[in-house]
Amino acid sequence: MRHGKKINHLGRTASHRKAMLSNMASSLILHKRVTTTVAKAKALRKYVEPLLTKSKNDTTHSRRTIFSYLQDKESVKILFDEIANKIATRPGGYTRILKTGNRLGDNADMCIIELVDYNENMLSATAAAAKPRSRRRSKKKDSADTPAANAAPAKPEESTNADQATKAEDAE
Repeated sequence: MRHGKKINHLGRTASHRKAMLSNMASSLILHKRVTTTVAKAKALRKYVEPLLTKSKNDTTHSRRTIFSYLQDKESVKILFDEIANKIATRPGGYTRILKTGNRLGDNADMCIIELVDYNENMLSATAAAAKPRSRRRSKKKDSADTPAANAAPAKPEESTNADQATKAEDAE
């Protein structure tokens, strides 16, 4: 039975799992998105989100703590310099998991895990959708359309050469 066991062991030993999650977290920080299986992405989210929260407080202690998890100087530098500034006002939920379907070889559920503030396509879409839209037509358009339609009666269409030719044939 699995009662009260919150860690997904992912079929690995503890040292292998720790190394894999550390490498995946570094890749996520460096590249802003990683394609992986859904199970690994969920485990990575639990691993990396506390690190992102800790990076908001830029102290020597938090840098050393995060370095002990990541073991990569470059990713720690990017985390504190770029990412921490961008997520400073966000209260949590720094990652997003987007399911992409099944892998061809073994039919495993695949997904993309990404940092929320770095997907420019979704950010622009949500900014455009944030504008409130009314379902009613505005009164300015109604009042502008009605007098113009009533004031200018439609002109009869001028006959074309083909119409004139058919009229001439009918007259004969």
